[in-house]
Amino acid sequence: MSSLALAVRDSSTMLRRNLLHARRYPSMTLNLLLTPIMLLLLFVYVFGDVMSAGMGGGADRSAYIAYLVPGLLLMTVGSTTIGTAVSVSNDMTEGIIARFRTMAIHRGSVLVGHVVGSVLQSVASVVLVGGVGVAIGFRSVDATALEWLAAFGLLTAFALALTWIAVGMGMVSPNAEAASNNAMPLIFLPLISSAFVPVDAMPGWFRPIAEYQPFTPAIETLRGLLLGTEIGVNGWLALGWCLALSVLGYFWSKAAFDRDPK
Repeated sequence: MSSLALAVRDSSTMLRRNLLHARRYPSMTLNLLLTPIMLLLLFVYVFGDVMSAGMGGGADRSAYIAYLVPGLLLMTVGSTTIGTAVSVSNDMTEGIIARFRTMAIHRGSVLVGHVVGSVLQSVASVVLVGGVGVAIGFRSVDATALEWLAAFGLLTAFALALTWIAVGMGMVSPNAEAASNNAMPLIFLPLISSAFVPVDAMPGWFRPIAEYQPFTPAIETLRGLLLGTEIGVNGWLALGWCLALSVLGYFWSKAAFDRDPK
């Protein structure tokens, strides 16, 4: 077999391994998935009318649902990848990586299995949260088929970027608890973005924090695609963040994985 065929075969094996782990131990994924769902229900049914009125939409929570769901979809991606950091940390600290190093397998297949498995879980989680959003009233009637395809591509690219960052965090964490704590910004950053309120409504001193971070341009781009509104430069900014985070996470993870064990 060629080196490429061996790499594909070993990566497929590692992907199957990670998917089996996710199926046998679903508690981590379910716990992380509940966070965006609970926030979605909380902000719609508790704060929905007030938030919609404050944003000029009148006392009609349907307007706020349309605003909220795109941000929660990207928050779901960030939440799901925390499980990746924990899974990678477990592999690094429990000895299985040392065993893999002695076997005749493609070295990169371990990382590829984690990354592809996490992206698939993120996409599945986004579909579930999106289904909850549709069930409570979210509609995307103005988006074309091409915009739907672009929205799916953006979610996948963002999931890939955050997954590589999460893998790097898991690689350098001494244990699973530290990996979970190190990855918490992936949940906190959406809370200080335009996911819940427009950036223009934030205090002047706080606005740059929300504006110049990865989630805000991605949320604005996804919102524009799903609602059929203008995107402006946010699309390019979102793609730039995806590329930068993917490259950073890849080289960080590879360097940590290639480092000799202590």
